This record gives sequence, structure tokens and C-alpha cells, in this order.
Amino acid sequence: MRRSIFFLAAAFAALLSGSFSCDQGARSAAAAEPADSTEPADSAGKEVVMKLISTEFDHGEMIPAKFTSDGRNANPPLRIEGVPAGAVSLVLIVDDPDAPGGTWDHWIVFNIPPDTAEIKEHSVPGTEGTNSFGRLAYGGPSPPSGTHRYYFKLYALDRKLDLKEDAVKADVEKAMKGHILAQTELMGKYKKKR
Repeated sequence: MRRSIFFLAAAFAALLSGSFSCDQGARSAAAAEPADSTEPADSAGKEVVMKLISTEFDHGEMIPAKFTSDGRNANPPLRIEGVPAGAVSLVLIVDDPDAPGGTWDHWIVFNIPPDTAEIKEHSVPGTEGTNSFGRLAYGGPSPPSGTHRYYFKLYALDRKLDLKEDAVKADVEKAMKGHILAQTELMGKYKKKR
């Protein structure tokens, strides 16, 4: 009787061991297959993440005064990296969520060519929409009090937007819906000089 129990236990252990090996093999095979990703891959197969960078300030740092209403009121230079291969156009929206009356739109630019790698200082890279100042232009930070955050939001789209140049942010966001391939943001802060 003891011998039968021993053989049953040994057979059960062998069965478990074989099952574990098969399971491990299946996991290894699955790991070898590339996972689905919405991000583009470079020639080495690594995922490429879209980035928006400024040479004038890092994410979360203070924006130099020359890019605000205290200075030249010119847009800061920006560098774009990792745009998805299927992108047809880019959109850039700059807004201030800390404005007293609600989010204030400082710059709206759409139909930017997808191969744009750099947005130079004081330039217009695409079609400008109407900002909260009521202008088709970049309006630099001008907080009435305290330190405000300014978000530079970049979107890669699978189409161009069929909008007039005076479109407001709500029009642009509505037209972008369902067409965003990738997005990123850069945030800078500013406190008005007294």
C-alpha cells in the first residue's frame, strides 16, 4: 500500500514538473514576440516616445521673462522628438490652468508638418487659432498674481484638421478627437515681475 502511494506521489510530481516546464516554455516564446504598441519603434526595435523639449527651460522650471509679457512676448524655442511614423500633422496648444476665470489659452497652432523637429523662437510653425486674448498669435505668460503653470501640449494626428485659422481651442480639440496617435507636454512656470 505504501509503495502504491509512493508511486502515485512520484507520478504526480513528475506531471507537475512537466506542466511547469511547458508553461515556462510558452512564457518564453510569448516574451520573444514583440508586444503591440502604439508607439513607433526605431531600427533597434526600441519604443520611441514623443517628446517636447525647450533649450530655455526644463519641465517644471521657470520660463525666462523674455518669453512673457514682461519681455519680448515671443514663443520659446522648442524641439520635437519621436513623432510617430504615421503622423500627418501636429498640434501645439499652450494654456494656463491656474488663471482665475478658468483655463486661459495662450497659443493654438494646428496643421504643423509632422517632420518639424524644431520650432524656433518667435516663429509660426503652422496655422494659428484664436487664443484667449482674442489674437491669432502667441500670448506669453502674464499671471495677475502668484506663480502659474503653463502647459505646452503637443499632439501627433493621423490627419490634417479642416479648420479655419481663427478656430478656438474647443474647435481644435473636437476635430482632434479619435485622431491622436501620440501626445506629450512640457510645463513651465512664471510669476509676474512687479
